[in-house]
Amino acid sequence: MAWITALVSAAGRGGGRVGQAAADLRGLLLGGPLPRWRTATESGGERGHVVVEPRTAWFVHGRAGDLGSVTVAYERQGAGEPVVLLHGLGSHRLAWDPVVPLITGQREVIAMDLPGFGQSPDLDPAVPRDLETAVAWLGSVFAALGVERPHVVGHSLGGLIALRLGQAGLARSVTALAPAGFWTDAERRYAYAVVSTARQWVRLLPQPALEALVRTAPARAVLTGTLYGRWEACPPHAVAAALRTLRESAGFEATLKAGRAPGLFTGDIPDVPVTIAWGTHDRLLPPRQAERVRAMIPNARLVPLPDCGHVPMLDAADLVARTILDATAAQQPPGAEQAPGSGEPPGPGL
Repeated sequence: MAWITALVSAAGRGGGRVGQAAADLRGLLLGGPLPRWRTATESGGERGHVVVEPRTAWFVHGRAGDLGSVTVAYERQGAGEPVVLLHGLGSHRLAWDPVVPLITGQREVIAMDLPGFGQSPDLDPAVPRDLETAVAWLGSVFAALGVERPHVVGHSLGGLIALRLGQAGLARSVTALAPAGFWTDAERRYAYAVVSTARQWVRLLPQPALEALVRTAPARAVLTGTLYGRWEACPPHAVAAALRTLRESAGFEATLKAGRAPGLFTGDIPDVPVTIAWGTHDRLLPPRQAERVRAMIPNARLVPLPDCGHVPMLDAADLVARTILDATAAQQPPGAEQAPGSGEPPGPGL
């Protein structure tokens, strides 16, 4: 209860509709009836509501061997060499929104919703959630999109998948932001507890309460402090969209279960340029895990992301964009270890 108690306490300091949200939340937790919140139209405006414009997605189908078809929602824009963006657990392609405009002038960007997240339907029960199957159907999706060995950039879960795609020879280069799977048992249990608890409590929040809460700095700090290094810079609409996606992700539990498998990544990627970027303030997957990646992939280039948390796309979009552009450039020296855009070695933290 500590997490939600801190949230309600923080929200209660906001006053107005936020105070009402806190009162409603207390009522929900105590089993009492919730008042009906008026919509923006009924209240004569959009005050207290976080408005996220609907986005049009395209859909593409892939198939893993003789298993059923997999449907993936995606957006495609820009020009240049193709770069595929893969999000993390409980997230969606919109997590890359701050970064995409910064790279589309030089790259063709394909941002995807993994099955069971965002607008992509969940996997058919006949399709396994193991990484080998994911690599197989993603390879078929690349073929359907007409991109041969694109650059692949992934965050967290998406970073692990990106590394496996590179290992399978399906990626021209791999950029992994805080890739999952390089944890100890204790680190995995901690990360699972954090994301599972966040999802549990967000699912208890009525949508109007969630929208009002994210408009206050104290509540936003509680809701996002574990994920973001610069939570105060996170726009309320982005926080609301991220939490709503976490709540509604149909593939969350099954993907979490699959992540308990041992040996999620083993071996090396000797023939593909690999960049590992990690927020120096990542509280979910500590940056010390980067050295475990480097131990397996000796030629990987390590890039620290100063002051960034687990979701650096919202903390420092420009830094992440430069990292991606550097990593997907035509010539990338293997094994270089430096901050993006400079010739200086990185500071402590990785």
